[in-house]
Amino acid sequence: MNHKEVEVVKNLPAPRRYEYFIKKVADFEEVWGLCNDGWAISKDDDGNSLMPFWPKKEFANLCAVGDWENYQAEKIELDEFIQEWLPGLKEDDINPSIFWNNVDSAVLEIDILILDLEEELKKY
Repeated sequence: MNHKEVEVVKNLPAPRRYEYFIKKVADFEEVWGLCNDGWAISKDDDGNSLMPFWPKKEFANLCAVGDWENYQAEKIELDEFIQEWLPGLKEDDINPSIFWNNVDSAVLEIDILILDLEEELKKY
């Protein structure tokens, strides 16, 4: 990815970044998170746990700052993400935070994320 594309995409509104996430994740069959002896987790204003995910390594690396400065972008295969990660997050009551850009992200129910990914994957 070139620097200009990264800048343009990271500055899109959260719903547009979510759409980008769904398309790119389906295209490349991978999801990215931040890890350092455990995966990056944040909290929303109500204290609910959120786990951030990105469509590309470059976007995850942009968020390896502050509390996450020692974290590294780690790839998760899409099949594993859908089959294991998302059900596990649901069981642990952790919501996915899609495409955090150090300002905001799309936070949604896991079932909706799974449906959106499955719908996009049907196009391939």
